[in-house]
Amino acid sequence: MSRLYVAAVGDVSQANLALALECVEQEFQLPVVGLPAIAEPPGAFDERRAQYRAVDFLLAVVRSSPGDGKVVALTERDIFIPMLTFLFGQAQLGGVAALVSAARLRQEFYGLPADAAVFRRRLRTEVLHEGGHAFGLIHCPDRSCAMSLATSIQQLDLKQDAFCAGCRRALAERIREFRGNEI
Repeated sequence: MSRLYVAAVGDVSQANLALALECVEQEFQLPVVGLPAIAEPPGAFDERRAQYRAVDFLLAVVRSSPGDGKVVALTERDIFIPMLTFLFGQAQLGGVAALVSAARLRQEFYGLPADAAVFRRRLRTEVLHEGGHAFGLIHCPDRSCAMSLATSIQQLDLKQDAFCAGCRRALAERIREFRGNEI
């Protein structure tokens, strides 16, 4: 059976995992199963940048995949790839794994008071975005769509925690194809 999995990489609160699981279940309309926590990959921390290598985390998610679906993973660590200062997340386009970092989604990261509602909306938006990439969706030109590219928190806050009509149609087709692999 083709299904989606949700997992933590390292220590992640149960509340955040539950939010990610609920979001995936609602939006992707597939059976969703929680996986045991995935260990943070040894050697992923870059001391010079004081961040974690996103590729190392994504590979750990791939290695932990049960093999019959896609995995949306959540980490509290601040992640990066060499060509960018940071990432909100990373996914294999049309692949098995999607990773979301909660680190920069919190108001506190920017020296502002905590705001649980803002954090939840940002987390939902990024779970949809990276999950969409795992299903083969590319960046959308509609700045309010969850699939729009966001390289700053300001751009992320312009997005809705929902897909535009075009991305929703494309996702529905990809999910039909994904389910078709079961036959």
